[in-house]
Amino acid sequence: MLSYTEEVPVQPIDDYIKSVKERFHILFNVEYDFNQLSLQRGLPKSFLNEIMALNPLSVAIPTEFGGRGVKVAECLRMLSAASYESLSLSLIFGINIALFLEPLAKYGNPLIQEKVFQDFLLNKAMGGLMITEPAYGSDALNMRTSYEEHANGYHIEGQKHWQGLTGDANYWLVAARKKNQMGDLVRDVDFIMTEDAIPSQKIHVSRKYNNLGLYAIPYGINDIDVQVPLTHRLSPQSTGIKMMLDILHRSRLQFPGMGLGFIKRLMDETMNHCANRQVSGAKLNEIDSVKFQLSRLQAAYTLTSGMCAYSANTSSIHADLATHGVDANSVKALVSDLMQESAQIALQLAGANGYRLDHIAGRGVVDSRPFQIFEGSNEMLYSQIAEAVLKSMRKAKETNFLVFLKQYSLTEYAAADFSDNLNFSLDDSIKQRDLVVLGRIIARIVSFQFVLEMYNKGFDKEMTSITRQQMNMDIAMLVGQLNSRTNCSPQMAYEENTDWTNFIG
Repeated sequence: MLSYTEEVPVQPIDDYIKSVKERFHILFNVEYDFNQLSLQRGLPKSFLNEIMALNPLSVAIPTEFGGRGVKVAECLRMLSAASYESLSLSLIFGINIALFLEPLAKYGNPLIQEKVFQDFLLNKAMGGLMITEPAYGSDALNMRTSYEEHANGYHIEGQKHWQGLTGDANYWLVAARKKNQMGDLVRDVDFIMTEDAIPSQKIHVSRKYNNLGLYAIPYGINDIDVQVPLTHRLSPQSTGIKMMLDILHRSRLQFPGMGLGFIKRLMDETMNHCANRQVSGAKLNEIDSVKFQLSRLQAAYTLTSGMCAYSANTSSIHADLATHGVDANSVKALVSDLMQESAQIALQLAGANGYRLDHIAGRGVVDSRPFQIFEGSNEMLYSQIAEAVLKSMRKAKETNFLVFLKQYSLTEYAAADFSDNLNFSLDDSIKQRDLVVLGRIIARIVSFQFVLEMYNKGFDKEMTSITRQQMNMDIAMLVGQLNSRTNCSPQMAYEENTDWTNFIG
């Protein structure tokens, strides 16, 4: 067996990704019937072993430990190659890459990095991240999982849930707050690695969830009561909260890798179906409303490609992404919305056949839906985008939205393309529901700027034009929603005088 320290020729990335794609295609479509596997919980061990034999996680391991060097572009290409065949597989890779290996490479103690990275390369180990708690959800700063420091290590206690790879990961990065001498939890957050193979560090799974989609990935409730060595704590460069933001923003900026292959597969399948399906003597793709829907898929593909290019240039582990809230949140929220919309379009155009869990579109609808929820629900992220931009507008003493966007670094090149819809003023009295709408607008402009940056380097003119038109339409509708100034709230005791049978005759 090779040791990670031995000199092994590194295959050029183009050749490596090509060979991975070819092997994935054979595994998913020839050697195994993934349409049937997708109906089962978990992946067969033999199937997963064949996948991991390709060493796909080597893209997120530093070269000094035998990996390919943690190059973002390579990580994104691996995620995309996987999601073309299976969104579940891509998310498995994404959890390992963005939520375990990259944080360990950046913040981990060198005394544990060597052993863990070797375990991933030689023994096909997996790792994950535990933040979310049953009572707190996205309110991570109020988590109750705690740790106390002793002479030889840390005692961690708490409960986490909805961690991808629950019960399957060999290693976990557990987010916890230090308990001080008074028994109170400090405000800051730390991440401490556990190793399930060691009894004193093993995290108990008290319940498995019947997740609606993503059947290949186990989720559940994790009860934590472990003893961990001092070397297992990640070392932040400033505060633990900034480290957490850096980790989460880097992860969100890598969502497009998972989204790109998924959207491309839906687009390829749907365009092929529409080119061959006859309706009343005409091909489906000759119908005007179908042309519109296909162009939506192409715009989604183009936007996601731009996001990948931006992420490859921005989200290296050597960069501090703690302050990258607007771009990271824009990318995560919009790409997950695009994934869900693309799946819905693919299902609609596939007709009745699409409404099956073993069809790419039907499975895609349920598998892509949680992407709009985990790592921050999209409504929350859109609100945060808007709040950050409004804060910058106040600092610049500018109230005109268009004027500000033309000088804001993330939108300065793209704002002019949507100037007809953006020339209005904003004040501090905007409602939270309108912050969500404003965030949706900003995310589209930010993401289209990524497309323009590709276009200036030679990206396809027609695909850029299609995307510009689609984003213009989206922004016009969103501005209309913003201007409607709806003020409705739910009537909690609604049953009186609402039974329709009282109003007939």
